[in-house]
Amino acid sequence: MTQNRRPSLVLPILLIVVGALFLYANYRPAFDPWPILRTYWPLILIFIGLGKMWDSRRQSQNPGVPRDSSVGLTVGMLAFVLVLLVLLWHGRVFSRDRRFASSVHHEVRTVDRQSAQSVHASLAASAAQLTIGGGSSHLLDADFAYNDSYGDPRVEYNVANGVGQLTVSQEGDSTHFVGASRNEWNLHFSNDVPLELKIEMGAGQGQLRLRDVSVTRLDLEIGAGQVEVDLTGDRKKDLDADIEGGVGQATIRLPKNVGVIAHASGGIGAISARGLRQDGDEYTNEAFGKTPTTIHLKVEGGVGEVSLIPEP
Repeated sequence: MTQNRRPSLVLPILLIVVGALFLYANYRPAFDPWPILRTYWPLILIFIGLGKMWDSRRQSQNPGVPRDSSVGLTVGMLAFVLVLLVLLWHGRVFSRDRRFASSVHHEVRTVDRQSAQSVHASLAASAAQLTIGGGSSHLLDADFAYNDSYGDPRVEYNVANGVGQLTVSQEGDSTHFVGASRNEWNLHFSNDVPLELKIEMGAGQGQLRLRDVSVTRLDLEIGAGQVEVDLTGDRKKDLDADIEGGVGQATIRLPKNVGVIAHASGGIGAISARGLRQDGDEYTNEAFGKTPTTIHLKVEGGVGEVSLIPEP
């Protein structure tokens, strides 16, 4: 008599675990299971091997057991998932204790404009809570707060032919465990210096309060997390703004008295643009084409949810 073949549950279990990790990481950017996975992934081979050995022994002792039985294989996979959860939990608890045990570094940096008529600024952080604003009496006032899981911030500046080149980065890669992140950047720029701003963030949260900052170009690339960009207020010069990457949620506040044209394309999910006129992938406000300056906004890539909010 033929027996119905029972499919193995190893692949479905693995897909569920990987999908759950990715989904949780999208909503909690501080969640970083990859250091543990990179270290302990050989355990899956060990547990699957033990499961196959148990299935083989069980078949040899009980001839009535189907040859394609995979009970041991499934149990081995479930054991790996259980060990993985324990390791992630241990890393989270350890990181919480470490957060209080390790010192939090606090650094303040000031950069003067010197002879620059305009500035190109480049910001690069693998994972950070980034806040940008204006109101500085210098070119830049920077305040950093970070724990031992992160490298030291670096601020470099030079001027050539009237153009300043400003670079803010962080030495090394983050080695933090789940929930152990504290990496805060608070940057305040001068309101009077024309600024081209390029930001690269691997993950985290961004608050870009550019209402009073004389930004002429903005290139923003974020791997995952949330970002809010405030472009309201008056503009003396045109602004070209490109937002790209796998952002979970992007909120962009737009001015009322400056013309705006926004273009959204790529793997973007939901777009909320109440108060704007839509023509295909383009959105414009009431002031578009009627003001001496214009904001050209482009949002593309794997951005999940985009909210374009006009100024009331």
